[in-house]
Amino acid sequence: MSTSDHHASAPAADPASAGPSAPGPASFAVSLPDVPDAELETEDLDPGQIVSGEPVVTGKVLWESPDGKQVRGIWQITPGVVTDTEANELFVVVSGRATIEVEGGGTLEVGPGSACVLREGDRTTWTVHETLRKAYHISY
Repeated sequence: MSTSDHHASAPAADPASAGPSAPGPASFAVSLPDVPDAELETEDLDPGQIVSGEPVVTGKVLWESPDGKQVRGIWQITPGVVTDTEANELFVVVSGRATIEVEGGGTLEVGPGSACVLREGDRTTWTVHETLRKAYHISY
């Protein structure tokens, strides 16, 4: 979702990025279905973005570059309809279903295993049919 949504959580510690001479982030793997909801942090959703329902957004930043220009994490939203202006994002849906309408573009039907790319500035409307969980990488 939006830039501000993904910065709401504190980044996870990454030993590879601790020192100034570190070449970059360490490789890592996370089993997203096994991350319990209790480990996700509530993220603010601007009431002006809510079209219908009472969606709740939660997430967890797993890694953020030292300059803040790249973020990787887990994001989840409960059913409802919301609008957003996107960042450059690649995500894979782990569970749930949604329809994403891109203003001036197509309509994306996403579900488990769907890989999706959203471009910075895309204005979208998300209709979340079933609580959607995704793993994402954002570049600013």
